[in-house]
Amino acid sequence: MTAVVTTARAGGAHPDRTRERATAVNQLLFAAACLVACSLIIVLGDLADGALLFVGVLLVFALTILALVVPWNRLPAALVALVPVGDLVAIFLLQLADFNSEVWPLWMVPATWLATIGGWPGLILGAGGSSALFWASSLLSDAFGSPVHVLLGPLAITAASVVAFVAARRSAAQRALLDEQADYLDHAVERARRQEDAVSELLDAVDFGVVRIAADGTIAIENDAHARLSTIVDDGALFAADGETPIEPGMSPAARARRGDTFENLLYWQGAASETRRALQSTARRLIDINGTDVGAILITRDVTAEQQAVHIRDELVASVSHELRTPLTSVLGHLDLALDSGDVGAGARRSLEIAERNASRLLVIIGDILAATAEGPGRFDVRPVTEDLARVVQASVESIEPRASDRNIRIDSSGIEPAEAEFDPIRIRQVVDNLVGNAVNYHTGDGLIEVGVTADDKHAWLVVRDDGPGIAEDALPHLFERRYRARGTSGRSPGNGLGLSISRDLVRAHGGEITVQSEPGSGATFVVRLPRRSAGAA
Repeated sequence: MTAVVTTARAGGAHPDRTRERATAVNQLLFAAACLVACSLIIVLGDLADGALLFVGVLLVFALTILALVVPWNRLPAALVALVPVGDLVAIFLLQLADFNSEVWPLWMVPATWLATIGGWPGLILGAGGSSALFWASSLLSDAFGSPVHVLLGPLAITAASVVAFVAARRSAAQRALLDEQADYLDHAVERARRQEDAVSELLDAVDFGVVRIAADGTIAIENDAHARLSTIVDDGALFAADGETPIEPGMSPAARARRGDTFENLLYWQGAASETRRALQSTARRLIDINGTDVGAILITRDVTAEQQAVHIRDELVASVSHELRTPLTSVLGHLDLALDSGDVGAGARRSLEIAERNASRLLVIIGDILAATAEGPGRFDVRPVTEDLARVVQASVESIEPRASDRNIRIDSSGIEPAEAEFDPIRIRQVVDNLVGNAVNYHTGDGLIEVGVTADDKHAWLVVRDDGPGIAEDALPHLFERRYRARGTSGRSPGNGLGLSISRDLVRAHGGEITVQSEPGSGATFVVRLPRRSAGAA
């Protein structure tokens, strides 16, 4: 029945005919038993009334035809009871036809049938009606027999009816439970189907390819974007990130992911060099279930052609800026040098030319640093170490920044600057000091103190810049030296362009040193620069 109901529920094209089939089967079995009993009565029995036997058989035949042709599923369920009630009467007639035939066990069939389909009323009608007809037939035939015989028949019929009633109740309870579970399963399947459709729609809506790879390497799920990205371009060949080195078919990102390899943001080119070739970036990660079992992998692929084109355009812009800015600035420096070498320049003009020459040199260095910082990878700086006193460079930087600090009522304490001779590039280190002390002023809330100190030991020279400003947020500390990262000031704005500390770190590392920071919100910040006293050579 569960299968029938489920089929009717799922397809809607097959009506439930369970009641019709059950009625037909039960009646056919009963009719077969009556046919055998009547045959025995005619052959072996002492037939008392042939007319009653004929009427009984005719009634059984009519009820069988009725059970087979009536659409019981379209009628109220209670009407089915008419068939077993008619069977009770038919057995009563057969019993009267032959007093000694002992056909009373046949009453168990309609009695149990009524107990099965009618509940408590059916149990009472089946067991009570059968017992009443049993006793009535005994009275009419004057064949009551022994008390055991009079009680044994109804007792056996009643016991069979009770057993059928209990079994039917248990079967109904199990059927109801199965129907409930079937409904729950149908809802779960429908919910899973809707979720699958939603996930499929979501995956097909994104513009990057997603592939779910099973544990055996087969593709379980693939969205539309991946199918589009996998379309053959030109000859369909794959090339490494340089765009020239071919990738063997067995080493493609998809093949590697299906073998179990993992990788992150793997860049490669699809198609030969032409306007239609595309740059793709793939990431493959393994999937582990709650039991720690490897259940496959997921492969994500993005089309980064536009990004790679933007990088190429940027590189061209960097090269253009390098030429267009450096060339005229170098010419300016050359003419300043010629002017300074001339003996016709007065003292005042010479001082102005020296200031212009010094700042033009710094501007040339800064342009180079910006170009290096905006290129891919860590900046590479031209460092030219000479033996120099770090204290002199730091003091000059402090003196140039003091006017700006005074405007905000910030005092710079340079009493901790001690002589510290070392081998370093004074222009580069001056750039580092300017950045650290300048940041201390820019990010300070005002009305405070900045301490600058220089010292040295046998191997290293040390620069310390400490302030009592608002400090640096804990979540900002890990990113402080990243390129283009801009920490928030107290006003909510981000001073600078996010390159200063990154360039400073690269400059210090180019000298073989290191720069570190310690800070707590509300307690200021301390930057420490460590430089080797003996240079290992230009980086």
